[in-house]
Amino acid sequence: MALKSRQVAPANVSSRVKAFAPIRVSRCRGAVVVRAEAQSNDALTRRAVLGAGLAAATSLMLPIGISRPALANQLLSSEWESVDLPVDKGVVLLDIGFTDDKHGFLLGTRQTLLETVDGGKTWKPRSIDAARDEGFNYRFNSISFSPSGEGWIVGKPAILLHTTDGGVNWERIPLSSKLPGAPVRVTALPGKAGQAEMITDQGAIYVTDNTAYTWTAAVQETVDATLNRTVSSGISGASYYEGSFSNLARSNAGDYVAVSSRGNFYMTWSPGQSFWMPHNRPAPRRLQNMGFTPSGEVWVTTRGGDVLLANEPGIATENFENVTINSRGFGILDVGFRDEKVAYACGGSGSLYRSEDGGKSWKRDRSTDDVAGNLYAIKFFTPQLGFVLGNDGILLRYTGVSA
Repeated sequence: MALKSRQVAPANVSSRVKAFAPIRVSRCRGAVVVRAEAQSNDALTRRAVLGAGLAAATSLMLPIGISRPALANQLLSSEWESVDLPVDKGVVLLDIGFTDDKHGFLLGTRQTLLETVDGGKTWKPRSIDAARDEGFNYRFNSISFSPSGEGWIVGKPAILLHTTDGGVNWERIPLSSKLPGAPVRVTALPGKAGQAEMITDQGAIYVTDNTAYTWTAAVQETVDATLNRTVSSGISGASYYEGSFSNLARSNAGDYVAVSSRGNFYMTWSPGQSFWMPHNRPAPRRLQNMGFTPSGEVWVTTRGGDVLLANEPGIATENFENVTINSRGFGILDVGFRDEKVAYACGGSGSLYRSEDGGKSWKRDRSTDDVAGNLYAIKFFTPQLGFVLGNDGILLRYTGVSA
């Protein structure tokens, strides 16, 4: 079948390819229920931390391929080292993915794609011929691999890349111009080959089980449509919704939590639900980010530096409790768990915190006090393999547990 056959057809075409028509205007019948487990539960979009200063930096678009030589890494503590990357300081790193404990990819703005074969100690620039057309300088938003080495990348302007050999070769799969919003997260689903789940910043969720030849909509309307339909439901700030999420996270069970663009409410979705469910924020301050603990409880951070933890697993609960963290007023931008007990939180001005009781209490990690930038993403693949991403090409590598 020709590659162009993978484009999702307009809404007047029958069968599952209707999924990419604007949701709510043309409903998809027979939405797929995604029950396979994902590999991780990280928060994949970082729009909330890219404030005015970062926005200015990322707007200075350099020609593709411009980079600087990598220097020696700097050991910050017994747990973290700063990895020098061969990228321009204006690059914003957005996601990281590994095929095994040694081989992985790091991606971000300005079509940045780096590859490592030594567990993230060193990185080299990597280009994808399939993404070098039409004069676009893509922003690669998300990468995900299944245990078999099948992988996916999504970015903006809308682009979908696929590999079956652990990233040695990449194929571009066209996406319809009618796709609601920009793809911000992709998840390679385990099981048979060709399964993946993709979500856009407008809350459209699509699933494929045949390597993206066709897609099925998992929700029947975008978030905009849901809020227009439920505007009188008592959700504070819903009328100010700007049409996209600032951050979202996916649990191992396939549940989503997403923070509204202004941080004044949040939304949840579970496999099998037809619509997103809006919720009032559980704190007086605006929300910054949300995610999941290894056991499935939801955590919340605010723009004033608070951390809240749900008292029970699942996304249905609205019972949250403040936990102790001396954030000094810096926003907590992400939380990542090494295991059931040890977790890390990061934030503005190089802030890093450590918890040894599953996120119930925190102590400041001063090893990153001299890191000149915001730290906004934490991702652990195993207890031995973890990273923190920051603006201006900052990458911290976890060194605290021997492989």
